[in-house]
Amino acid sequence: MFREDEYLMLSGLQHFAFCRRQWALIHIEQQWAENFRTADGRLMHEHAHDSDFREKRGDVTITRAMQVSSAELGISGECDIVEFRRAADGIQINGLDGTYQVIPVEYKRGKPKENDCDAVQLCAQALCLEEMFCCEIPQAYLYYGETRRRLAVPLDAALRQRTRDMIAEMHTLFRRQHTPKVKRTRACNACSLKDICLPVLESRRSAADYLAEALRDDDP
Repeated sequence: MFREDEYLMLSGLQHFAFCRRQWALIHIEQQWAENFRTADGRLMHEHAHDSDFREKRGDVTITRAMQVSSAELGISGECDIVEFRRAADGIQINGLDGTYQVIPVEYKRGKPKENDCDAVQLCAQALCLEEMFCCEIPQAYLYYGETRRRLAVPLDAALRQRTRDMIAEMHTLFRRQHTPKVKRTRACNACSLKDICLPVLESRRSAADYLAEALRDDDP
């Protein structure tokens, strides 16, 4: 079990799954830069994160910006949307009559990705909710702004293990205060931190070589 002062940001899982170095630059070195993609995504989340919002649609009660955490995993954060759907095999929820299934819904800009960055973050939310409500969540949803549709994400054993392994690796790097070296990919071009990370420079030569060349250029 982790102490609260050891908790890492749940939202960092998406950064970590996308690029370990990007995660470390943001969450260890506290560096950040915004581009159109991050700004657009932030605006979408601000709309979803109205913590005073609670709506009932038939047998579904919808809440926003629910604070979640896991002492077992050592993470904390917010869920964009958590739906409580009335079900005979559900659990009791304080303030609601009957029994309910607990279903997290994560909002994302753009369209579904080829990698599992979003699914891992969503799975971590579900793991937190399972610990908090003592329930099982077999499936959750990702909502994409470009397609305006939900994508069902089965929370199978493989995804759960991958999520747990990533969180454990995050804690290891954070304890060491270690920023991994860059591994350049095509995704670097869309990264908001590309000018800070300097992937081309670091992938081709060392900082010492760069400084030595700069000093030679300054010689009369």
